[in-house]
This record gives sequence, C-alpha cells and structure tokens, in this order.
Amino acid sequence: MAEKSYFRLQLDSTIRETEKLLKLLRTISESRDLETALQLSVTAAKISEGVALKTRALPAHAGHPQAERMVQEAISESVPVDIRLTEEGWFYLRMPILLPRKEKSPRTYLRGFLYPALAVFARERPPIRYRNCVMIFRHIYDRNRPEREYRDHDNIELNTVVDAVAMFFLVDDTPFECRHYYCSMIGDEESTEVFIVPRNEFGIWLSQEKNIRKPNNEKISEKIEKEP
Repeated sequence: MAEKSYFRLQLDSTIRETEKLLKLLRTISESRDLETALQLSVTAAKISEGVALKTRALPAHAGHPQAERMVQEAISESVPVDIRLTEEGWFYLRMPILLPRKEKSPRTYLRGFLYPALAVFARERPPIRYRNCVMIFRHIYDRNRPEREYRDHDNIELNTVVDAVAMFFLVDDTPFECRHYYCSMIGDEESTEVFIVPRNEFGIWLSQEKNIRKPNNEKISEKIEKEP
C-alpha cells in the first residue's frame, strides 16, 4: 500500500477532528440540561479552534508557493475586521468581539484572524509607521445584553492586539513611543475598536469622540495611562 502524503495525513487528521466536533454539537443539541450544554459548548469551542488552525494550514501542506498569502486573504475576507485610515490619517481597527479576560484569553484565536487582516491591509498600502503616538482601545458593550459584566481595563487581554498592531504599524511599542488610553461604552452591538493617534493630536481625538461613536453609544468609564 502506498504511503500517504503529508498533506493527506493532515487532511485525515482534520476530518477526524471535524467529525468529533459534529458529534459533540449533536450531543449539545439533544441536551436538556443548560449547565451540561454550557460545559460541552466550551469543549466544542476548543475543538473548533483546533479544526480552524488545521484547516488554515492545509493549503501550505499542499505545497502551493502562494498558500500563505491566499489563506491570509481568505481569512481577512471571512472575519469582519474593519481596518482603515480616517480622514485625519489615524489608524482605525474594529473587531466584532469584546476582548476576553487575560486568564481566559484565546490568544491563538485572536492572532488567527487579526494578523492576516493586518497583513492584507499593510500589503495594499504604502508602509505606515507611527511613532510618538497614543493607542486607544474602546470596548463597546451591547445594551441588549445587561448580564454582561463590565471588565476592569487592566484585566482585559490587550497584549495580543498591541503586539499585532505594533508589528505592522508602530516604530516601537515602548512607553516612550506609544502610550495607551482605554475607554468603555454601551452601544448597539459588541465590538472592540483601536485607534492610533499622534500624541499631539490626542486632544483632537478626545474632542471629536462623540462624533466618532455610533448612534446611541454611551461612555461608561475611561482611564488614561500615567506619564512615563
């Protein structure tokens, strides 16, 4: 019997994990106990992340020289991450999720969709490298989910996002080159927004924030980093 190629071995492994996920999802759908369904759903989420990673790697295992670029473009198209430059020249990133707590951080998941989206955006434009700037994080909570706990800013997983953005758009992310500003608000849907603003224009951003918000968003707290 002919030996299986490495691509075929990885494909078979992906199929087995996908079948395991489907079986678990069927079990969840048949469960009548909410607590059991919740615990199984967490397990399903972990398996699905593994399946996603294996699936993303398949084109590279097939040996295509442009596989990495093609996968990056596919991911950036499938995950609704909004990246653009504002009219002022400020960097803007919007993710359709609230960032998790540090101790519950699925960093691989965040990297999995964030790096490809940033890479595609950076590749399509002249190089942009901000320095002496402020990186702004704005956490937006869905008003229709009052059970959501509002997290302290210092408990939220930010490092993965900072590292990803810095890799493509900052000269350096040291405190002397990039300061941080965090704020949270209530809005129409969950999301996390990131801005990069030159330090001497940060006051302008603050004065314009009410116009940057989506309709009906309400600020609930804010915190600015101390001078280094």
